[in-house]
Amino acid sequence: MNLQKMVLLVDADNTQLSKLEAVIEEVSLHGRIIVKRAYGNWKKDTLKNWEPELKRLAIKAEQQFDYVTGKNATDIALVIDAMHLLYRGIYDAFVIVASDSDYTPLALDLHESGVYVIGVGELKTPESFRNSCDDFIYLENLNDEPEEPVAEKEKASAKEDVKGGVQKQSQKNGEEKLRQPGKNAMKKVHALLRLAWDKYQDAEGYVNIGAAGSYIKRARPDFDVRSYGFHKLPQLIEAFPDRYIFKTSKKGHVFYRCT
Repeated sequence: MNLQKMVLLVDADNTQLSKLEAVIEEVSLHGRIIVKRAYGNWKKDTLKNWEPELKRLAIKAEQQFDYVTGKNATDIALVIDAMHLLYRGIYDAFVIVASDSDYTPLALDLHESGVYVIGVGELKTPESFRNSCDDFIYLENLNDEPEEPVAEKEKASAKEDVKGGVQKQSQKNGEEKLRQPGKNAMKKVHALLRLAWDKYQDAEGYVNIGAAGSYIKRARPDFDVRSYGFHKLPQLIEAFPDRYIFKTSKKGHVFYRCT
């Protein structure tokens, strides 16, 4: 499935902030997200840590005051916006990030309108909401990034290139430039390459590098392989033989698989 115009709506009162980036990466496997909004009363102490993350992930914050103490108006605001967006008639999928059964009527209505509906929530999410979606993703299944073994990274960094040392120098430059995109930048790239492999691999267990690269750009718009010292994504993948098996088809298409 390749959805081109997806809407991501997040109920901040019913979502784990620590999983927010993982949600975007997972949903991006289905296609391109063009609307990203999060709803909540940002004056609440419980949501005080959301602002930096919303800014970093380029998610529009929608303020919703609690008009009555003890009542949550966030879900109503989210539903109203969802219907306004639906009536534009330009979106092919809606993603509702919440663990609340109150969103079941919304999911049903969206589904009846012909758009693809993806729900994202915790294991405790009521069955009614889960079953009203075309696809439901559990937050608990969105694992944190695996720790990268230091020894393996050093081994990959020090590995000699049989074609004259060009690859070795390229990787050295990439390691030096990691300070620019961030300390854990390479670990993030490896995590996204594995997600792409899990989703797009063929019957032989390989994935087209072009498809993987397109996914990474959807999940991380600022991704540029040159930031890591390489000119092309295949060069980056070839530089980590302990992580990836690399092959080229007779037609010149490049594929990889994770080890």
